[in-house]
Amino acid sequence: MSSSSSTKKVITLKSSDNKIFKVEESVALLSKIIKQAIELDDHCADSPILLSNITGPVLDMVIRYCTEQLKNPEEHTDNKTNHANFVKEVTQDQNMLFDLILAADYLEINSLLDLLCKAVADMMKGKSVEQIREIFNIKNNYTEEEIEEIKRENSWAFE
Repeated sequence: MSSSSSTKKVITLKSSDNKIFKVEESVALLSKIIKQAIELDDHCADSPILLSNITGPVLDMVIRYCTEQLKNPEEHTDNKTNHANFVKEVTQDQNMLFDLILAADYLEINSLLDLLCKAVADMMKGKSVEQIREIFNIKNNYTEEEIEEIKRENSWAFE
């Protein structure tokens, strides 16, 4: 039995709401930002890496994604079963979805960012402007006159 399998390095992450997460280094390294922090600090195993703009629940979802990504790397951003289930779960809560997008961007986890942005695009696909406003709770702050002006100036987009 090799000694490397029993001595996996563990990295401690701390969320903005002071939740502590212990993850295998291989999971943490999927984030370019965390990877840079590890490379800059040889003692990162001794003290947590603070992720000051990511809450515990969001960081938990990021870690779930990264852990699954390492188990099934061939699934990358394809719409396979595990990722489909993950996307289905996070799209149930738009606040979580958008917080995850921000976290994936901040942590530079491009496969997660791509997956979530595709999910948002899929939510918008084939929808009218009004339907998209309703789905994403976007207030229309244009007057009827302004809308007509936009339609006249950009008639090609409304054909």
